[in-house]
Amino acid sequence: MTTMAPNTGETPRALVVRAEEVEHVPLPHGGGFGLLADAAATGGALGANRLTLGAGADGAGPHLHTRSSELFHVLDGTVEFLLGGTRTTVGAGGLVVVPPRMPHAFGAVRGSTAELLVVLTPGVDRFGYFRALGRAGRGAEGLVGLAGLAAEQERYDVHFLDVPEWRRAPVAG
Repeated sequence: MTTMAPNTGETPRALVVRAEEVEHVPLPHGGGFGLLADAAATGGALGANRLTLGAGADGAGPHLHTRSSELFHVLDGTVEFLLGGTRTTVGAGGLVVVPPRMPHAFGAVRGSTAELLVVLTPGVDRFGYFRALGRAGRGAEGLVGLAGLAAEQERYDVHFLDVPEWRRAPVAG
C-alpha cells in the first residue's frame, strides 16, 4: 500500500490499495468489511471501507457523527436508510450523503443483500472500531465488546442513539 503524505508541505503521494491488500473483517450475517483506507493513510482527508450486508441485515443502528460527513454509494442490492426521522430506500447505483450531526441508520432491505462503498470525511481512524465489531459479532467479546465501543464514541466519532423508529424485525439465521 502506498500512503499519502501528511499535509506538511511534502510532495503529495497518491494512496493505492490493491485488492490483495484489503483487510477483510467478517460479520455474523454473512457480510463483512473490506478495510480500504483509514484516515492516517490519507493524511486525515477520509476513511473508506466496502461493506457487505447479508440479506436484511442491519449495517448500523441509529448514530451520528459530530465531525464528519458520511457518504454511502450503494454498489449492489437495496438499502434502507433512516435519515433524521425519514426512511428512504436506495438501490444499486444510488448515493446518500449524511452531514455531521444528522442521526442515521441503515441496513439491507428484507430479502436483499447489499454492497456499499462508505466514505467518512474528514477521516477518523476507525479500522479498530470495525475490527471490534467483527470480534463482537463472532462472540469473541460479546456485549462487553459492544459496550466497550460505546465507551469509545468520541474516539471513533460514532455517537449511538436510541431511535425507536428504526427498530426493525430481526433477520432469521
